[in-house]
Formats: sequence, structure tokens, C-alpha cells
Amino acid sequence: MPHSDSISRVALKKITPDVSGAMGALHGAAVSAAHDAKLEPELLELLRIRASQINGCAFCIDMHTKDARAQDETEQRIYALNAWRETPFFTDRERAALALTEAVTLVHDGRVPNEVYAEAAEVFDEAQIAALIWAATVINAYNRIAIATRMVPGGYVPKQKNG
Repeated sequence: MPHSDSISRVALKKITPDVSGAMGALHGAAVSAAHDAKLEPELLELLRIRASQINGCAFCIDMHTKDARAQDETEQRIYALNAWRETPFFTDRERAALALTEAVTLVHDGRVPNEVYAEAAEVFDEAQIAALIWAATVINAYNRIAIATRMVPGGYVPKQKNG
């Protein structure tokens, strides 16, 4: 049953275009940092989906699962992502990124534990860890924007996979 709401929500891009533009620029800078650090776009989509699942952001889950499929991600891995620790479907590198993402997303549950950071440091260099933290931070901010403004999922069409 679709969620209905009788209260109209603010159109952030329209009302605060400078702030919305700054958020877009932050996203672009985070994507550039991830690219420069040679992080795989597929890994970033897993990170975005997982944070969005934790936050309950239907709009972002819809968007990033579509983007992941456009990057040739398998349905099996997407479906199992919310239980990634219980599956054999993810690499050690992906597991470290997912654990770090979960810790950043759930920072109120005990900060980012040293063991989670150390696990990430075993498989990622400093530039990659920085890019992962930025990517997690940006998707968490976008989750909050989409949830607060009740963005409706379903209409997003992904860009085609790059070459």
C-alpha cells in the first residue's frame, strides 16, 4: 500500500537552490575522490544501497538498486545485501566497505569501532578510506533529504554503464 501524506513537503531545490547546488557539488566531489582513489563504482552502489536500507529511504533504495543493476550487479547480491554478513556473496574488500558504511551510518550506536576501521585499512589505502567515508556521509545526507521531503520512489531511470 503506497504511503500517503496529506502534508505537502518543501521542494528543497526550488526553495534553497544554493544549498541544493552545494549538496550536488559535495556529491560530485565525493564521486571524484572515489574515482581518483580507484574505488569501483559497483562497490559504491553497494555502499549506497546498504546505508539507504539502514535508514529506510525507499527513494534511494530504488535509485541505487537500479544504478547497481546498470553496473551489472546481480539480483542475488542486491537481495542479500541487508544480510551480507550471513552470505558468501561478498568479497573481503566489499565486506570491509559495508562494515565501515554501517558504522558511519549508525555512528550513534558506538562510533566507528577501531576494529571496523582496522579491517578497512587492511584492504583499502588512506585515499580509498577517505573516499568511502565521504561516500557514506553523502548518501546518509541524501537519505535524510529524501525522507524529510518524502521523495517518491519509482520514477528514477539509471544512466547507462560507462564504457
